[in-house]
Amino acid sequence: MESIEQQLINAKNAKLAIASLSDLDKKKLIYALADVIKANSAEIINENLKDLVKLSDTDPKKDRLLLDESRIQSLANSLIDVANLPDPTNQILSTKTLDNGLFVQKKTVPIGIVGVIYESRPNVTIDVASLCIRSGNVCLLRGGQDAFHTNTCIVSLIQQVLIEQGLDKNVVQQLPADRKYILEILQAEKYIDVIIPRGSNQLIEFVRKNALVPVIETGAGVCHTYVEKTAKLETAATIVLNAKVSRPSVCNALDTVLVDSAIAQSFLEILGPLLAKHKVEIFADQEAYQLLKALNYPHLQAATAADFGREFLDYKCSVKLVDGPDEALAHISEFSSKHSEAILTENATIAEKFLDAVDAAVVYLNASTRFTDGQVFGLGAEIGISTQKLHARGPFALEKLVTEKWVVKGSGQIR
Repeated sequence: MESIEQQLINAKNAKLAIASLSDLDKKKLIYALADVIKANSAEIINENLKDLVKLSDTDPKKDRLLLDESRIQSLANSLIDVANLPDPTNQILSTKTLDNGLFVQKKTVPIGIVGVIYESRPNVTIDVASLCIRSGNVCLLRGGQDAFHTNTCIVSLIQQVLIEQGLDKNVVQQLPADRKYILEILQAEKYIDVIIPRGSNQLIEFVRKNALVPVIETGAGVCHTYVEKTAKLETAATIVLNAKVSRPSVCNALDTVLVDSAIAQSFLEILGPLLAKHKVEIFADQEAYQLLKALNYPHLQAATAADFGREFLDYKCSVKLVDGPDEALAHISEFSSKHSEAILTENATIAEKFLDAVDAAVVYLNASTRFTDGQVFGLGAEIGISTQKLHARGPFALEKLVTEKWVVKGSGQIR
């Protein structure tokens, strides 16, 4: 089997080049990258088409893969946003002088070499590269085969900018998409400081089980919205509709609607026609099924146990009736992936109980789960949404791409 060791060695050799750049130099580099991305949008779109033709129009991954003029402009804008964020490195966290005269300082430093394994979302290539450059890290990008041509084009443009700026092009590298290299990447603890998987539960589970390199998970999103009996039904229906159909292929899209039994009839009468316009297939529990069937909902299936806790990534969702907030909380506790959860209610006491009790990276009151996004939260961009509790939780962005370092200065002290 061939090896990627030379790429790993090249990454290790490139660490000093990016870590030693000044704040201003890193900004200039990302500004230049934004200009190059915009100037070469036609080339990116052309390469993207080579990937798109391989997928069926009904494949939900196709939307995640698509790059058009609007999305490329948005990516360029996100680069500017990242460039304008404060440099997270070399921040002094604490200083003190010990009784023996030692000066002890704690500061932030780049993590080093960041490996990211992801699937068919080429925007991740830009996001990760820009965040790593801004924070002084080297990045190794292992995108999926579905986006091979697009990623190759984008990485080539990034390396072009690095060379033009007099830097080692290996600050950003694309690793082979061939699966035979996955284990070598996951077990390259001599070279890679952290691995961040972004994609399906299957991908994340495989990385977790096989990695020797430390892993920060960015989890799949099984997102619930609970419509409590005091919710404003018209507003609630609009929120649920947005959470499901505005972009169903992404991780912050709604998967399960929990409806209080007390308002189920009235709410589903409003929601049903809205979802039907988008041909959303509903997998309903027994009670919801009977109500929706009576309403002649056209895309209705009886739910099975597997339809709860399922990330649909498509124009599909499950619906379950619950008797009050305690039952809603119990369902979410059992089936949530701890990504994003929402409650729609006018009862302040119930709202606070829900917000406090739900164990998720992001919880919402009277808003769509679709807002869970690093750029939306003012973080410029994100590597993913972390659903774990160590180091980073929620949108994993620039501020978390650093670690700590202790610097101790003495004048001959011994212990």
